[in-house]
Amino acid sequence: MTDRRLPFFVYGTLLPGERNHRLLAGRTRAWTPAVLPGALLYRGPGYPFAVADPAGTGQVHGEVVEIPAAQYDAVRADLDRLETYTPGDPANRYERVALAVRTERGQAEAWVYLAGPVTTRELLPAADRIPGGDWRRRDGLTGGGTGV
Repeated sequence: MTDRRLPFFVYGTLLPGERNHRLLAGRTRAWTPAVLPGALLYRGPGYPFAVADPAGTGQVHGEVVEIPAAQYDAVRADLDRLETYTPGDPANRYERVALAVRTERGQAEAWVYLAGPVTTRELLPAADRIPGGDWRRRDGLTGGGTGV
């Protein structure tokens, strides 16, 4: 079911200081550091993409973003558009899926945009894995990686 009003787990260009953060700036209620277990993060052409880890041991660092009810539908539509996600479309670049993430307050369920079959097929063979699963540390920068 894709119309549930879950928070969003963001791990790349939607994070503060990144180029697509403008889609969330001033439209959120709270940001909480979080980790998505069982996933791997890769560098795409200027943006990251996450995929399920077959071994189940990887993790991706990011933030859980809570959206106020009055803005939720508009924000979800903007994020779906950015990620080229349409429910049920086999050509989706990303799939929006409800997954469990870990925060310092415990486990939470959030929407996560994982690479869809098209993105995985086109990008994964030549993609570089981001060690530690933290987009903010992709070039040895400090910050990020909460370890929760």
